[in-house]
This record gives sequence, C-alpha cells and structure tokens, in this order.
Amino acid sequence: MGNHNVDWHAFGDLKDAAGQGNYGAVIRRVRQILGLGQREFADRCGLSQAALSRLENRGGRGGYDMDILARVATAAGLPHDLVGLAHPTGGEGPVLRRDLLTAAAAAAVPLLPGATPHHTPDEPGILRQVTSAYRRLDATTPSRDLAEAASEAASFTAWLAWDTADHGSARHWYGTAITTAQHTGNELLTAYQLGSLASFDAETGHPHTALRRIEGARRQFTGPLPPLAAAWLASIEALAHAAGQDHAACDRALTACARHTGRIPQADPAAWPWIFTFDERKLSACRLACAARLPHSPRIRITDHDLTTAVTGGHDKQRALITLNAATTHLTRDRDPEAAFALATRALHAGLRLSSGRVADRARIFRRTAGRHGTAGGYADEFDTLLHTAYL
Repeated sequence: MGNHNVDWHAFGDLKDAAGQGNYGAVIRRVRQILGLGQREFADRCGLSQAALSRLENRGGRGGYDMDILARVATAAGLPHDLVGLAHPTGGEGPVLRRDLLTAAAAAAVPLLPGATPHHTPDEPGILRQVTSAYRRLDATTPSRDLAEAASEAASFTAWLAWDTADHGSARHWYGTAITTAQHTGNELLTAYQLGSLASFDAETGHPHTALRRIEGARRQFTGPLPPLAAAWLASIEALAHAAGQDHAACDRALTACARHTGRIPQADPAAWPWIFTFDERKLSACRLACAARLPHSPRIRITDHDLTTAVTGGHDKQRALITLNAATTHLTRDRDPEAAFALATRALHAGLRLSSGRVADRARIFRRTAGRHGTAGGYADEFDTLLHTAYL
C-alpha cells in the first residue's frame, strides 16, 4: 500500500501534528491523503477498524504503541520520524527491538531488591524470551542498533530500580545506559540518558551533580539542540535549581523551558528512539514540582490553569506524583489543608496500588511539609494510615 514517492515532509499539517506528539492526527491525515476509508486503511495495516479509530482519536494524550505506529508507517510508506520513531534498520527491527526491551526489563524485576514473590515472573521463560529476541535481532540488525537497544533497556531497568526505592541499583543502571549510549555515537540517545540520570539526581537530593550532568547532556550536540530536547533539559535544570533552593536560577530555567516548549510545534520532529513529547501539560507539571520545593518563592507563580492542566493525561504514576505536588501547592498557596490532604490521599492510594516507591517517598515529603500547616481531620488520619502501610 505504501506510496514511497510521496514527499510526506512537504505537508505542513503533518509536521505540525508530529511536532506536537499528536500521532493520531498524523495517521488520520495520511489516510485522507491516500484517499482511503478507515476500514480499507485498517485492513492494509493489519488492524481492526476499531483499533484504527482509537488510534486516530487518541490525540496527544498518553502513550502510543510503538509497534502499531511502526506497522502503520511502514504500510503507508511514511517516514518513521513523523510518528515519533527512529528509522527502522530493516526487517522486523522495531518489533524485535521492543520485544528485547520488554523481556529484558521483565527479567530484571526479580533481580531488584523489593520485588515481591507474587510478582516474580517465570524467570526461565523470561530469560528464554530475552535470548530468543537477542538472537533474532543479532541476525539482522547492526551492532550499533543493538547497543542502542541495550542502552534503553538499562535505562528502563534503572527507572524500575528507582521506582522500587533502590537508589544504588538505579544509579548503577543509569551509568550503564550512559556508557552504552556513548559507545553508539548517538548524541541524542547519550544526551537523553545523561538527562535521565540528572533527573534522578535532582529528585534524590543531589542538585549540583544534576546540573553538571545537564551541561554534559547539552555538550553532546554539535549543533543547536532540538527544541524538544532543550525544553526537557531546561525542565530538569529548573527542578535541580529548586532542589538547591536557588529561586532566581529556577525562574530563569522555567522561562527558558516555556520558550523552548513554544518552539516545538514549528520544529521538525526529532527522530527519538522512543516516543517522547514535551507540551504545556509537562510545563505546568514542572512548575508545580518547582513550586512544591520552593513553596515561598515569589518568582514561581502557580495558576489554576497550571493545577488543572498538570494533572490531566499521563499515566497513573505520573499523575500521582503531580497530584502530590499540587497538594503541596494547596498547603502553601491556598492554605487549605483539607483539600491538600484529600489530593494527597488519592495520590497515595494510586501509589500503593502500583507499588511505587517514588510515590511513597514523595508522599513522605508532603507529610513533612504538611506538619507545619496543621491537620485536616479525617483525610489527614487516612493519609497517615496509608503512609504507615507504605513503609511496612
């Protein structure tokens, strides 16, 4: 079906939608350009009409299935960067690469402290999946691309360790992700992994180290930073300055982040090895996170729009962390302990359901802040009970 003679980059509305991370709109527009109805297009992509309809109507909300995006792009002859994917290297690369990452991450679970027996996967089966996926990739994929996949797998394992509150393992795996990325020569991947470790450092009380890593990430680029990368790194820089209690530097970084975010829709889509967007919601979430760490800063003004925008979209863990920052804002800006504890309790329920150590740690910080602002009756009691349960 693919029409490889179409200059898809010549369609300005496609580039606009891709730059905003609205890959559903990209796919809908591609179908219209090809003059196909949903059923016919879905059949040629190997999807049901219902699946294609959900994909087209997803908008810029939440994550996309990378395998489905790759399948649609390949079927339509669409450059993969227009749906936020790295260009495939041939064959089954994108699918097998994702299989390898998924299996490797699952295999890492039982190796991490805090993994509970009833969540332990079938280790021999998982390891066979890893081995099988690796051998299939090795037969058709350049070693550089395998190294990129290994870097991503190490980064995901680091994130998983962080989420289980095993900071030592998280730092080790982030280091492995960075070293592996450097060996590939992929400057964008290396910058991403350095930024990921900087985010970890900023969140776990090492702001000065985080700032050095951000500068290292920026130095990876021989030319100007893509606006998306610039916005993301500026958001981490703002958080690091907030953690270090530098009000003025945090304000400057937030201003830069907003400026770069505004440039993203006009820029060519970045061909990341993962799907990654930075939009107004993430900018609002960054402001909330900084305000939670600098509660009395006159420079960081949180609006009601920031509060409502930040907590929409994203996945459950993200929303729980953002909601805890919003709860802190209700304490320090609105002087409303009851509303603050209501939000915090809801977020902690989600964190416990997902066994997230990050959410539990953030809830503990909220409670320490709330101790200086009085109590809130039943919600405070429920929150304290939940928080006690989280550390049993």
